[in-house]
Amino acid sequence: MPAQRTGRRADVVIVGAGILGINQLYRAVQAGLSVQLLEQGAGVGGTWFWNRYPGCRFDSESYTYGYLFSAELWQEWDWSQEFAPQPETERYLNYVVDKFDLRRHIRLDSKVTSAVWDEAAGEWATGTEDGFQVRSRYLIATTGVLSVPQYPDVPGREDFRGEAYHPVRWPREPVDLRGKRVAVIGTGSTGVQIAPAIADEVASLTMYQRSATWATPLNNHPISAAQQAYLKANFASIKARLDASVGGFLHQPAGKKWTEDTPRQRQEFFEAVWNSPGFAKISANYDDLVVNPEANKDWCAFMAGKIRGIVRDPATAEKLIPTDHLYIGLRPPYVTGYYEMYNKPNVELVSLRETPIVKVTETGIETSDRLREFDVIIWATGFDFGSGAMLRMGVVGADGLRLADYWADGPLTYLGIMTRGFPNFFFPGGPHGAAGNNPRYGELQVNFVQDLIDHAGARGRRRIEVPKADEQAWMDMIAQLEAYSPFQKRGQYYGANTPGKPKAYLLNPGGRPKLDEFMAKAAGSGYEGFFA
Repeated sequence: MPAQRTGRRADVVIVGAGILGINQLYRAVQAGLSVQLLEQGAGVGGTWFWNRYPGCRFDSESYTYGYLFSAELWQEWDWSQEFAPQPETERYLNYVVDKFDLRRHIRLDSKVTSAVWDEAAGEWATGTEDGFQVRSRYLIATTGVLSVPQYPDVPGREDFRGEAYHPVRWPREPVDLRGKRVAVIGTGSTGVQIAPAIADEVASLTMYQRSATWATPLNNHPISAAQQAYLKANFASIKARLDASVGGFLHQPAGKKWTEDTPRQRQEFFEAVWNSPGFAKISANYDDLVVNPEANKDWCAFMAGKIRGIVRDPATAEKLIPTDHLYIGLRPPYVTGYYEMYNKPNVELVSLRETPIVKVTETGIETSDRLREFDVIIWATGFDFGSGAMLRMGVVGADGLRLADYWADGPLTYLGIMTRGFPNFFFPGGPHGAAGNNPRYGELQVNFVQDLIDHAGARGRRRIEVPKADEQAWMDMIAQLEAYSPFQKRGQYYGANTPGKPKAYLLNPGGRPKLDEFMAKAAGSGYEGFFA
């Protein structure tokens, strides 16, 4: 039942103080609305508050990830590196919150456990774990796609008597790993950041790999004074390029297809791509890399050669080379010193395809070949991607419809922002957003939400709900274009890494172009059909 219609009230309640929650808060405050933001953590930053593990950093260029809504902010903040580490990003987000006087709207240590639509009052009643309650006209969940840690269903996991950590819940106080026997479970984007950062200080490091991934160099570097000056002088043009970019990056497309080059030219081109920064491995690679299997296979063969050239032990090198998917079949990580790490005498790679985990014991991990004992286990096993956080909020919409029931077979959304049956409820940055540099497409969603609220307010409309036909059109687009997605159905983008979760595509295969198209249609029609 909705909370009593007394106590704290706001025009808008926002859940989550990550990069999009702060952006949404800024927009709502600028619009003159009263806002209460509820954040589960003890500080702001979302992903960049919770993920403070060794080696955590951007793999999108720092200045393309930060906010673009203020030229003054852009001029004031100096990113130190092309790909900033977590502490710097957390400082940046705190700086933004204080610069724009947003902290007074934020309530920390506030885990939302219920959010119920009160049809009679036309309000949301939201409650937190510690008993705080607030009622609001609008509810916006900016809980993100990477906020709920995922643990594997491994027998005996709770029996381990040593230290155990998940990267997304890494302690705020330093963890001393010096001289300890450490296991890292998982070699996805998180595990491959952690391992090189700790390899030199631990007594031994054992990497447990289920699926080899196509990791490529991040190629990070300090931002020089000259580059800093260029960034300051060119905010307007950089913003325009990012606003127009499909992926939300500044990388220049190759402008050519694999078939246009000779074999020798391809090898030279791949060498340049290998030495390019971060996601340029995708966005500045051959234009037909994703749709032409031969081009992708050629790039994979090049990367395999690089791995064999770096890792001195041939058997280890072969284990690190994927054989079950091409590039982008799984989310590709970007690394610093990852392959080189395997040349250290204290580092071992265990293939869970060859020797699966039987159980975790009080002292270590037993695989089918033997027991290895550890002081520390790091569960770098990913996230309940996309819908995990929202489905833990206790959201109940019109006519008592539970979000968990409406999404029982997978999320049903419009623009990755709204869902039918849940009036005045929005979730920018949730499932079915575009792929790429998350803050860039997320900002489009944030702006759409605030523009829609402003439009309703200016016309005295109090109830916003996506028309069924519009939700269906968006879902039809996802179904039609999913066949062209490069991602494997066994990965997190299908929810396949989470036991009991329905296997459903959680991204928007049409990317930003479809997001732009649908948004423009809605705004151009005056949001026809959205108001009761």
